[in-house]
Amino acid sequence: MTLRHIKIFIEIYRSGSVTQAAKQLHMTQPAVTRALKELENYYGICLFERIGRRLSVSPAGQALYPQALHIADTFDQLEKGLQNWDTFGVLRVGASITLGNFFLPEAALALRALRPNLKLHATISNGASIEQALCENLLDVAMIEGRVTQAQLVREPFAQDQLVLILPPDHPLCAYEALRMEQLSACDFLLREPGSAGRTFLEHVFAAHAMTLQPVWESASTQALVKAVHAGLGVSLLPRQLVQADLAAKTVVSRPVLDEPFARTHFLVWHKDKFLTGSAQIFLRLCRELAAKSEQNAAPAGNKIPDGRR
Repeated sequence: MTLRHIKIFIEIYRSGSVTQAAKQLHMTQPAVTRALKELENYYGICLFERIGRRLSVSPAGQALYPQALHIADTFDQLEKGLQNWDTFGVLRVGASITLGNFFLPEAALALRALRPNLKLHATISNGASIEQALCENLLDVAMIEGRVTQAQLVREPFAQDQLVLILPPDHPLCAYEALRMEQLSACDFLLREPGSAGRTFLEHVFAAHAMTLQPVWESASTQALVKAVHAGLGVSLLPRQLVQADLAAKTVVSRPVLDEPFARTHFLVWHKDKFLTGSAQIFLRLCRELAAKSEQNAAPAGNKIPDGRR
């Protein structure tokens, strides 16, 4: 088995197609097929089962994949060191939606000031997609809001935020100064899509209150949800940073929920087997420092509302 065989196997596994793997590797399809057969014949195993035109990963292929990723990543790190890659190469950073909008740009600018020749490739997506990219070595480090579910990922808490309940200005619950969770049971919820960090967090919060969360509207766009709330289609729970301008413009209104703060922790995340370069470690340090600075500059919490009566 050579490194060439390993990289060909990884690409076939990722794409699920010999043809697509050949395109990604800039090889001919027969050459990719031949390399795969060499690997299977030498070890006397089947890595992919061919049923009709479909290619399915065999149990042996599933077992090989994480080890192949580790070998390929180790070799890549060796090359990076030989080429002074840590200074002139690429750092692949991921962020879930809220952190990608409000935290990542500042961290990226701070990193550029310290490593001007380093290219930072950023991916902003929902939490589940970012976790999967870390597991497949498509990202070096990431910042994720709320829960991190993959056991092979190292998670370090570094910041906090809060989701707020937003309602249309004429909603009946606006007659209350504050609410309780039981009052939300009859609401039509407009929420982020399944797999997003915010949605996963809310599902666990509602379950803790023995409540089922069944939204009538799902969207990957925060602004689409805010506009739908303004139109009177329902209520939503969204990160405070993302709706501050809408609250200030009185497009929507907010009410506190006395028995649930909807507070969550943000994490810096990387794979447990990942070699963190100097640049990656600098980026993580900058994130910690920026989060601490933001917490120090945060306005004090508002006055506590004594009850949820009219």
